[in-house]
Amino acid sequence: MKSLKGRHLLSLRDYTADEIIYLLDLAAKFKKMKKEGVAHDVFKTKNIALIFEKTSTRTRCAFEVAAHDLGMGSTYLDPKGSQIGKKESIADTAQVLGRMYDGIEYRGFGQKIVEELAQYAGVPVWNGLTNEFHPTQILADMLTIRETFGKLKGLKFVYMGDARYNMGDSLMIGCSKLGLDFVACAPEGYFPNEELTEECKEWASLSGGSVTFSSDPKEAVKGADIVYTDVWVSMGESDDIWEERIRVLSPYKVTMELMKLASDDAIFLHCLPSFHDLKTEIGAEMGKRFGIEDMEVTDEVFNHYSDSIFEEAENRMHTIKAVMAATLGYED
Repeated sequence: MKSLKGRHLLSLRDYTADEIIYLLDLAAKFKKMKKEGVAHDVFKTKNIALIFEKTSTRTRCAFEVAAHDLGMGSTYLDPKGSQIGKKESIADTAQVLGRMYDGIEYRGFGQKIVEELAQYAGVPVWNGLTNEFHPTQILADMLTIRETFGKLKGLKFVYMGDARYNMGDSLMIGCSKLGLDFVACAPEGYFPNEELTEECKEWASLSGGSVTFSSDPKEAVKGADIVYTDVWVSMGESDDIWEERIRVLSPYKVTMELMKLASDDAIFLHCLPSFHDLKTEIGAEMGKRFGIEDMEVTDEVFNHYSDSIFEEAENRMHTIKAVMAATLGYED
């Protein structure tokens, strides 16, 4: 496989199955080195910029710790710390940062923004999340699944809830390229768009996987190896969305009754944060407004499968490290 040096990571649509597997293998190598205390600070002369128009605990920490472990400096630009798209165009911002930094991460809104950054930066640009795609999360998910089952191909992966946006889209891409049987279980009108679905079906036909949709949670989860869900309302969406989502998506909540229909060794995954209880400000507010104790997953399920969920969260760091290292020219 040719080097990934100089490549962007904007979406896994742009990566072959072999390239994705290479990133997972490299992440596993870095994870082992970190656990064993083996230094891998091979990029001591490098610096990266982290643009966060949407804040995040896991993504920021994963990039900053990964950069530190690789010997790089990092500069965090929060929504108030950058003039991108406000007083300075995206193209101008990209060219300025590209002259100062060796790589740029962007987490924010439309995919066109990260694509424009990549067009003008002259250095690798990494998508930390946009409305359309979340590739670094999917790499962490796939590493966690492979660590659990020892393989990816042939596993049944069920995504429950609202499959229209970045997580449903990106998981469908990852599963179809890597040979998993992907099932989106959602209400009618909450499935990925037709164009992307057709692309994924073509990739699945080559990898030995499949892509199917269902609106029946019990039928969808039967024999599943992985059951996955996400929050019902994304960051930045208005408050009036909550009532509609809770009403429409409540039948797709992941419960222990549903998990019992999955395979005996099934795992549950969640990209976090999760509204599995009322111990957050938003959770408490929604509980009071709608008389609920949880949303997309019950507290019982979340705690029962917490080892897998938090391993998945840790793996954000290892896979992001692999992405940065590979695209900056790391050589095994």
